[in-house]
Amino acid sequence: MSGSFDRVRVLVLEDNQHMSAILRTILQGFGVRTVVEARDAADAFEMMREVNPDIALVDYQLGDVNGLEFTRLVRNSPDSPNKYLPIIMVTGHTDRARVIEAINAGVNEYLAKPVKPVDLYARLLALIERPRRFLKAPGYFGPDRRRRQDPRYQGPWRRAGDQERLNAGAAEDEGPPDLKERLG
Repeated sequence: MSGSFDRVRVLVLEDNQHMSAILRTILQGFGVRTVVEARDAADAFEMMREVNPDIALVDYQLGDVNGLEFTRLVRNSPDSPNKYLPIIMVTGHTDRARVIEAINAGVNEYLAKPVKPVDLYARLLALIERPRRFLKAPGYFGPDRRRRQDPRYQGPWRRAGDQERLNAGAAEDEGPPDLKERLG
């Protein structure tokens, strides 16, 4: 990405004030000028309406509504301010089952605590430089969960059943606005 992150607006949804401060400091070190913080999902939704963030860093373990539930609300709620908001799940829970659960909830990226600046930078860059298309299928709306194209596959459908799912109502969505283009 040519340039810096100075025009990126980031929402940090983290109930631990110390961790929130760490994330803010890292983001500011990258040149992010607008970092808004929320301690719970209700405040985060309000911040989304006020600030219209470009990216959200969301903790897995929150109070009443955890990070997965927040992600599902962002993706599926009729009053969601931005169902395409790129979400990076930031958590100490790194077991495979939780990672898969987060992906199935609609997160774009997953980042393990303790957070290393280089890893956060790589996730931010991936969201901007290589955004994934969004898909709508029965029981799921969010970024395409398939990261790689298999060059050995010779057919039009990557996995068995894709054609049937599309015929049953699954569809590619128009996708999120191009963050890279907006940021210049």
